[in-house]
Amino acid sequence: MIGLLGGGQLGRMMIQAAHALGERVVVLDPDAQGPAAQIADQVICSPYTDSDGLGQLSASAQVFTTEFENVPAESLRFLARHGRTMPDARSVAVAQDRIDEKQFIVSCGIDVAPHAVISRLDDFDDLEESLFPGILKSARLGYDGKGQHKVDTAAQARAAWQSMGSVACVLEKRLPLEREISVICARDQQGALAVFPVGENTHRHGILAVTRVPAAVSSAVAEQACQAARQIAQSLAYVGVLCVEFFVLSGGRLIVNEIAPRPHNSGHYTIEACETSQFEQQVRICSGRPLGDTGLKSCAIMLNVLGDAWFKSSASPVEPDWEAVRAQPDVYVHLYGKSDPRVGRKMAHVTCLGGSMDEALTRARIVADILGLDVGDGLA
Repeated sequence: MIGLLGGGQLGRMMIQAAHALGERVVVLDPDAQGPAAQIADQVICSPYTDSDGLGQLSASAQVFTTEFENVPAESLRFLARHGRTMPDARSVAVAQDRIDEKQFIVSCGIDVAPHAVISRLDDFDDLEESLFPGILKSARLGYDGKGQHKVDTAAQARAAWQSMGSVACVLEKRLPLEREISVICARDQQGALAVFPVGENTHRHGILAVTRVPAAVSSAVAEQACQAARQIAQSLAYVGVLCVEFFVLSGGRLIVNEIAPRPHNSGHYTIEACETSQFEQQVRICSGRPLGDTGLKSCAIMLNVLGDAWFKSSASPVEPDWEAVRAQPDVYVHLYGKSDPRVGRKMAHVTCLGGSMDEALTRARIVADILGLDVGDGLA
């Protein structure tokens, strides 16, 4: 039995992969009707820090993993006394704190954006002017654009910091980006590594809108990104699926934005487009199987579907026209089982395949039009 901390859509897709391999999964989640709990073999309805719930999980499973951004590292330490955690608490703790994360990435010899650590009011007195315009990011609990403020001056940064409750932050220089890319890699208990094709990501309002694969970067840039992801995974002695997000600057220079110690939204395309999905890799690692082939079978466009799609024509939620979407060739709909659509909430994703990128883009544009998706220039 695999023990899973977290009951969201990533967990749901991991359980689907586990069942396909004949594995069973027990979920610990405060929501007994969450996306993962709906299809789990066993559900423990409990907060992630509750000792009784963690005790039940440790008694039910032999290996433990996670599917969401901010699983308490202390809970993983507890579970590590009863079995293997994949990833371990150290890896998760590094990824949860932007200060520790940037220090670790730099220690690997990999570039991050110019930045300054803000932990007290006096830190604003020593800020270099070259850091502006910048983005003030909370060190912890930030995802999908949350806990971030664009600032142009030290005075704006100070005001933003105070509005965020004066928590520890990183002030990061805003860089002129050519594009954003991500690399999903998997490392097993023996240290074997497998890397998926590089994805190119477009965000809207801080949330991923589109991933296209392969990314429109040179083979040299793609290999550099893959090598950086390998270096990070190896330096962490990471076990599990890991995402590394990059900024691509002019001239192909790469800057690591952040790492995510779990399967990632930008890797959803792997379910249909690759020989092995990111979710199957996580199950393979947990169950001691060899890593699967990460080869790309076709070009792919992944479209994130937020709750906004339920409100495109009415103030009350109206179910999108899934039948019209499913009628398109080589298009795959994944609904997450969430009953309460809300603006900005991730409700589903659609993957569009093609023998060429132009073919995949044509199908994705049709789907985006049917669903009324705001994809910016993601399908240009």
